[in-house]
Amino acid sequence: MVDIAFNLDPEIVIGKDTVNRAGMLCNSFGNRVLIATEQVLHENQNIERLTSILEDSGVEAIVFDEIPAQATADVAEAAASLARGARCSAIIGFGGLKTQSIAKLAAITAASGMGIFDLLDGRQPDAVFIPYVAIPTTGRDPFMFSNFFIAVDPRDRSVKLVKSPKGLCTVAIIDGGLSESLSGKFASTTAFDGFCVSVEAYCSNKAGFFSDALLEQAITLYARMMSSYMDNQNFDLIGGAVNAGFLMALGSAISSPGIGTALAYALNGRFPVAKSWCSTVLLPYILEKLVNAKPEKIAKVAALMGESIEGVPVADAAALAVDIIRRRMGVLQVPARLKEFNLSLDRLVPVADAARNLEFVAHSPWTVSSEEAFDILKQAF
Repeated sequence: MVDIAFNLDPEIVIGKDTVNRAGMLCNSFGNRVLIATEQVLHENQNIERLTSILEDSGVEAIVFDEIPAQATADVAEAAASLARGARCSAIIGFGGLKTQSIAKLAAITAASGMGIFDLLDGRQPDAVFIPYVAIPTTGRDPFMFSNFFIAVDPRDRSVKLVKSPKGLCTVAIIDGGLSESLSGKFASTTAFDGFCVSVEAYCSNKAGFFSDALLEQAITLYARMMSSYMDNQNFDLIGGAVNAGFLMALGSAISSPGIGTALAYALNGRFPVAKSWCSTVLLPYILEKLVNAKPEKIAKVAALMGESIEGVPVADAAALAVDIIRRRMGVLQVPARLKEFNLSLDRLVPVADAARNLEFVAHSPWTVSSEEAFDILKQAF
């Protein structure tokens, strides 16, 4: 049995309109905070809403909204400099995965003598930092509760694992009403993305009964989301996504994602392609690997997706999970090949290397080499 050892640093608030509590929660840090965010959130007035909520509680909000979609880690230097100069008492990460990464980097470096490249090159972060508050607009962050996160190195756009000092994240406000809205067929890729992380963590060598319990619920919710997109079933997609994302993040922190998650991050870091699209394309090929490595667990995944496996041999039941995913991808007409994103196969070798070098990949249920990581990309191309 795998030992269980985990610690949740932040106070976690989940639910509709919980962003309204941001002022009360941030007031305890001081009277001035930096909001690290994305300009796209001005379109629906979310930044203005958050600013008003903070100011109503006596907290002055300084907005840094210069985080582009393809942001690299060096953007955090400008955010950290602004927070330092304004003597901010906390940094709020308000946005998607890249924005949360930039906000964490800024919080670590703003109060210390460390540079961004020190962190990217593997230096242990100092214990001195500005408190970081997470207000994500996506519920699919597998590293929300982990002691590390992924950042994009501006020197070559490779992804690097950055360690977080203990206690960095003080508050996490997960409000489904702030979720990013995607149009058309790409909306359903968010369910495939979360499903991919959940299944990999479920099959990880670090998995145990606690992470299994959390991740089985996450897998079930993501499967229901897929069905809802397919059949317009009566299902609360926003609430389901929030709950599934929380369970996935907590289960992943106790266990570990795998090479599929690493490759999706690496592709997104190097090319202007959404991580959820990359995860969706890679998912069936990752499942095929897991069928061989963890057939009993993938058979259970098929059952969690609603397939009847009673009396079916384990290997056949596990293979059903791959078939179900491929069928759902076909019905929903989501991207099925990396070449649909106008990528070049010969430019994917550095992607495979960067993904394989992320430390958590070592917990995969089979030994993953850079060559095998590239082979997965070739199959998905």
